[in-house]
Amino acid sequence: MRRSSSLADRLFWPIVAGGAASLWVGPKALAVAGLVVLGLVMHRLGRGGRFRRRVRAIARRHRETLALRRRQESYVDPYGNEILDGWLRERSYFAERTLLPRLEAEGYGDLVEARWDEILDIVEAASLSVAAPDEAAALPEDGIAYERYCAALLEQAGWDARTTKAAGDQGADVVAERDGLRLVVQCKRYAKPVGNGAVQEVVAARSYWGADCAAVVSNAGFTPAARKLAAATDVLLLHHDSLAALGTRPGGRPPR
Repeated sequence: MRRSSSLADRLFWPIVAGGAASLWVGPKALAVAGLVVLGLVMHRLGRGGRFRRRVRAIARRHRETLALRRRQESYVDPYGNEILDGWLRERSYFAERTLLPRLEAEGYGDLVEARWDEILDIVEAASLSVAAPDEAAALPEDGIAYERYCAALLEQAGWDARTTKAAGDQGADVVAERDGLRLVVQCKRYAKPVGNGAVQEVVAARSYWGADCAAVVSNAGFTPAARKLAAATDVLLLHHDSLAALGTRPGGRPPR
């Protein structure tokens, strides 16, 4: 991690130069050196504020995605407790992979460790700055209705989507087609993160239906095991909020 020079380092040479010059030029040189020193002190004192503003600016640019990821990675357990473990991991990931490299490149690397909690608080505030949809009123309670709900969201995105029959679906709750592509989807209306069993099922469904791509969609997050298996098998893990804007990339793959 790159470290910025200390205030003492910055002041040393202006003071030495000003003192030496004053022996030759007189008090005016010393006054100029004093102004330089004062400018450096004021610049240094304002560095913490500039650091915070920079962190806020970067986090604000990603607030929509952060808000979505917070909803995806949080859930309420059967006891009514809000479980944020997945979101806390995602928040740290964003800070480490997105914020940290930029802050280091801009000369703030020496402040990161001491202000890490402040950075996380700023990211948290950005994730909460976007109003969440009223899912309590809109989200179906049972699994079959949730499958229809997901199919309707895909229809909004331009897919020709249909739910499958409960029997013989071979792991696909929704089959959707667009621009010559076929997508199979497992829909999980859960009160806890979805495990890797759903990923295994949709991998089998992709083969059975001859699909180009496969996804597991849930209102909750996904376990680390599910994420690992999905990455290895090229399965998309999505929150249903992502479906209404799900398009296709050049080359035919839905975006991750």
